[in-house]
Amino acid sequence: MMIIGIIPARYASSRFPAKPLADMMGKSMIQRTYEQAKKALSLDKVVVATDHEKIYNHVKAFGGDAVLTSEFHLSGTDRCHEALQLQGEESFDYVINIQGDEPFIDPGQIDMLAGLIQTQGTDIATLGIQIQENGKLFDPNIVKLIKNKEGNAIYFSRQAIPYLRDYPQDVWLDHHDFYKHIGIYAYKAEALGEITKLKPSPLEQMEKLEQLRWLENGYTIKVGVTDKESIGIDTPLDLENALKLLINE
Repeated sequence: MMIIGIIPARYASSRFPAKPLADMMGKSMIQRTYEQAKKALSLDKVVVATDHEKIYNHVKAFGGDAVLTSEFHLSGTDRCHEALQLQGEESFDYVINIQGDEPFIDPGQIDMLAGLIQTQGTDIATLGIQIQENGKLFDPNIVKLIKNKEGNAIYFSRQAIPYLRDYPQDVWLDHHDFYKHIGIYAYKAEALGEITKLKPSPLEQMEKLEQLRWLENGYTIKVGVTDKESIGIDTPLDLENALKLLINE
């Protein structure tokens, strides 16, 4: 079974223009993400999927693989699908979508996803981590998930789920295990092609979460639980904090 890791990297960003090219102590953010992904033992190929020649040329310059994709994609999922189609005669059974703003991505998490997506009956796989702080539990910018006893996602929400009716909110973490969603995905290649054709769904439009579209249309999302927190970079302030981590390594 052949697995490709695709790193969507969009040039334009309202909060952080040209973010993939941001310098992180001599290497760009996209180069650090690419190099981390290349350490994953499960990937047969890693490629950056970008909408801009500056990123494309930069990746080629440091020796990476890249493809130019449309600037009109609304999601990284759509960009991954186009990048998969651009692989020519190379055929891949599974795709792992690695966020381009995660320069500290743990290769072990990529390998975990690679194992999950090959589970029978699984269309898509993703990761979650147990929430340990009340501030994160009730932060609408942090997506929460619940899963069934088989490890498949039941729902994703910006709200804290489930609602613990019998307890005040300040002790919820003492009475139930809550999970934060980590936005890295693995797809069966066939499923990736199908979900990019789906129209936005009602729950997705309410929560602004693309993965609800897949659940509403009957796709199975396997959830793996990791103990390693993801460190995404959305703003210049996030970058400053990430640089402190590099300095302390």
